[in-house]
Amino acid sequence: MGAIDPAVADHVCWADTLTAYDEAHLLLYLRLLDAEAAKADWREVARILLNRDASVDPEGALRCWSAHLKRAQWVAEIRYDELLRSAGDDRRSKSGNP
Repeated sequence: MGAIDPAVADHVCWADTLTAYDEAHLLLYLRLLDAEAAKADWREVARILLNRDASVDPEGALRCWSAHLKRAQWVAEIRYDELLRSAGDDRRSKSGNP
């Protein structure tokens, strides 16, 4: 197994708005949601997506997986519109259109 990816925190800091961490981990969140929809085993998901080995640290891996999945669900359910607006703003600023 490779080294733990330091970009994936053990815990997710909660805020009522999207954070820089959320924005940096949107792809991870989508992959977690896809894995959950496919009913993938959380241990395998933690190993592949979070670089956490549940056979070495089952409680830590479960906490990390659970926290990131919960945040991913919150982002998808509550802040989806904010993401779309932000993406639209980014596209307009890059194209020079108002």
